[in-house]
Amino acid sequence: MTTATMTSKGQITLPKSVRSRLGLQAGDRVEFVETPDGFLVLPLKGDLTDIKGIVPRPRNPVSIREMNRVIARMGRKS
Repeated sequence: MTTATMTSKGQITLPKSVRSRLGLQAGDRVEFVETPDGFLVLPLKGDLTDIKGIVPRPRNPVSIREMNRVIARMGRKS
């Protein structure tokens, strides 16, 4: 069993064997998930492709030409 000690500031250092098994590197984040049996420590790794599909496609797509026309028109109003 691997252990760690909490500092007076509430911080712990994950042992190297745990970091290696989770694939963690400096700057990575972890999530603590409470379960009936205790807590799970999960790595929060990801990139931009993880958020693909969060924003739905517009119902009526607009062309770049139309966008430029609206931008130009709004610029003239200012």
